[in-house]
Amino acid sequence: MAGTVHEWTNPLRDERDKRVPRIAGPCSMVIFGVTGDLSRKKLMPAIYDLANRGLLPPGFALVGFARRDYADEDFAQVVLEAVKAHARTPFRQEVWDHLAEGIRFVQGTFEEDAAFAQLADTLATLDKDRGTGGNHAFYLSIPPNMFPVVLDKLSAHDLAQPQQTDAEGRRPWRRVVIEKPFGHDLESAVELNALVNRVFPEETVFRIDHYLGKETVQNLLALRFANQLFDPIWNANYVDHVQITMAEDIGLGGRAGYYDGIGAARDVIQNHLLQLLALTAMEEPISFQPRQLQTEKIKVLSATKLVEPLDATTARGQYAEGWQGGEHVVGLLDEEGFDPESRTETYAAITLEVDTRRWAGVPFYLRTGKRLGRRVTEIAVIFKRAPHLPFDQTMTEELGQNALVIRVQPDEGITMRFGSKVPGSSMEVRDVNMDFSYGSAFTESSPEAYERLILDVLLGEPSLFPVNAEVELSWRILDPVIEHWAAEGRPQPYESGTWGPESADEMLARTGREWRRP
Repeated sequence: MAGTVHEWTNPLRDERDKRVPRIAGPCSMVIFGVTGDLSRKKLMPAIYDLANRGLLPPGFALVGFARRDYADEDFAQVVLEAVKAHARTPFRQEVWDHLAEGIRFVQGTFEEDAAFAQLADTLATLDKDRGTGGNHAFYLSIPPNMFPVVLDKLSAHDLAQPQQTDAEGRRPWRRVVIEKPFGHDLESAVELNALVNRVFPEETVFRIDHYLGKETVQNLLALRFANQLFDPIWNANYVDHVQITMAEDIGLGGRAGYYDGIGAARDVIQNHLLQLLALTAMEEPISFQPRQLQTEKIKVLSATKLVEPLDATTARGQYAEGWQGGEHVVGLLDEEGFDPESRTETYAAITLEVDTRRWAGVPFYLRTGKRLGRRVTEIAVIFKRAPHLPFDQTMTEELGQNALVIRVQPDEGITMRFGSKVPGSSMEVRDVNMDFSYGSAFTESSPEAYERLILDVLLGEPSLFPVNAEVELSWRILDPVIEHWAAEGRPQPYESGTWGPESADEMLARTGREWRRP
């Protein structure tokens, strides 16, 4: 009909398609401790990868703060080397050139007022020249004992709280990112949270647990709540026990300054493994809004308690010399920087129960260790045996328990273990695996955890970041174990390249169970 105007629509774009990414608005990120390993190997490459994927705003700025005597160009060269060495996505010169325009460096120590005054000037200039709009995230990639100093300086120089709204009445945002450890016990965690919240309100605090940024951890939520298949059996009626494992094959040479006196339980169980437990055991949230997810995790952690007596339900060890990957390696006490009398555990295992209707009576076994058989992180839900097997004993002697295993790293995916008949004339039932691998099922590779988490910080999406209550509840669960071990003798030695001390095997054997071999 003449005069009719048809509104043009993109024929390739389906409005139901939710994959179109959200891009961060105008902003900058300031990294304190920018010359450290974490920054070089993870943060800088992740920022480049986000830029390469088109997820950063055109005027994004990266500001480094450290003692080194760098000009902006020197720092840009450091970032470039880190990107070329560690970035996940291919290097593209045009992306780098655009990103490099927003790179700045501020020299100084954390105690220097002049350095923070210069940082304030730098950010004000970026607001004007790059259009960052007063939106700034501060990444504290520094030792926890330096948090108070940096936070006080940010507050004193009016960097923590934006004062004015812009011409359209929008208030700029300021956010702070904190790396673990979040304290070393409940008391110190409460103090640290109070200190941080004195400067930054809780909704602007992002505590990084990089495990929660991994694609497979988030897929655990999809597996549980997008499929009816698993929900009816995800409870104490069908689940015998749950094993959550984070094993590393590396030792601690050169990390004595950080690790000695902290140990495996504080380093891994308090944050990573208890978060994985919460996601495994939580009830379905009303929605995937951050507050709803956090509420369900807090409910699980509130109901989680240690199984006693701790002598029988926990185990700790310290790696001794042995063979790892065909190479002879030394024990912890011979590693550089470690006290020959050190009682720091490199292996920790604990038994927990979640005291809710869904999980009552189901033990959750959490274990972590260095210099174990291989590098792997997984959640294994082990199901009860069938109540009746209409087979002769010889037909099922090689049949184990059904299991659903979520592999978090390194080969992300899901394995289901169940019994199947062996081909042949006799009825023999044996375990088989059905495997789903992220690498082969999708045409795109999973982003690095830090890519997802940094983008969420810039977007103001706190779903994957533990809040005060989660941190404090985790310490409340773990503190009695650490106190119990402190009153006991030394950790039990275990040979490097094995799967931990004998006491860990005995811990499960007492209930007729055994550790799964990943």
